[in-house]
Amino acid sequence: MNYSKTDPEFIQFFENFAFDEVVNESGQQLDDITRYTAILATLIGCQGTDAYKEILPKALDNQITPVMAKEIVYQATDYLGYGRMLSFLNITNDIFIQRGISLPLDGQSTTTPDNRLEKGVEAQTEIFGEQMKEAWKSGHINRWLASNCFGDYYTRTGLNLAQREMITFCFLMAQGGCEPQLTAHAKGNMNIGNDKDFLIRVVSQCLPYIGYPRSLNAIACINKAAEN
Repeated sequence: MNYSKTDPEFIQFFENFAFDEVVNESGQQLDDITRYTAILATLIGCQGTDAYKEILPKALDNQITPVMAKEIVYQATDYLGYGRMLSFLNITNDIFIQRGISLPLDGQSTTTPDNRLEKGVEAQTEIFGEQMKEAWKSGHINRWLASNCFGDYYTRTGLNLAQREMITFCFLMAQGGCEPQLTAHAKGNMNIGNDKDFLIRVVSQCLPYIGYPRSLNAIACINKAAEN
C-alpha cells in the first residue's frame, strides 16, 4: 500500500515522528542493532504483522542478521505462545526466501535433553539471583519454565543473555496485561546490566508501535523495579 497516496497527511506525521523525532531524541537513542531488535520483539508482542513485514527488511539492512531475527521469533514462543508466534515465523521465512537467504539457518542450540534443566536454572540464577536454584522444584510449570523457556531458548547462541532478557521485556510490554511479569523482567534486565536508563530508551524507541498507554505502563514497571 502506498500510504503517501492514500493517506498523505497521516504518513507524513507518523514517519516524521517514528523515524526522525523518536530515533534522534536526545538521551533516548539506541544503536541500530539494539533498536531494531527491540522493535521486532515489540511488533511480535503486539501482534503487528503488517508492521513487522515493513520493518524486518529494514532491520536486515541495518545489521540484524538472519540468525538474530529468527532467535527473536523463536523466543516469542515462550511469552506469547505458538498460536501468536507462528504468523511471524511464516512472515520471516517468506521474507528470507524473497531475499535469497538459505533455509534452514545453522542450528544455535547449546543444550541436550539431559542438561537443559541444569543450564536453564543457571540462566535463571544469573538473571534473577540465587533463589532461582530451587524455584524449579515448586511445581511442574516452574520446572518447565526452567527447562523449556530458559534451558531450550535462553541458552541458544545468536543473541546474548542481555539481548534475550531485553526482548522478553519487549514481548511483555507490547502485549499488555503482564505488568507483574514485566516488573520482574525489568528487574532481571537491571541485574545483568540493562539499567533503568537503557530500558526507558527501549520503551521510547518502541512507543510509536505500541502507543502511549502500554509505554507508560512499562515506564511505571521500570520505576517500580528500580525501587527494589
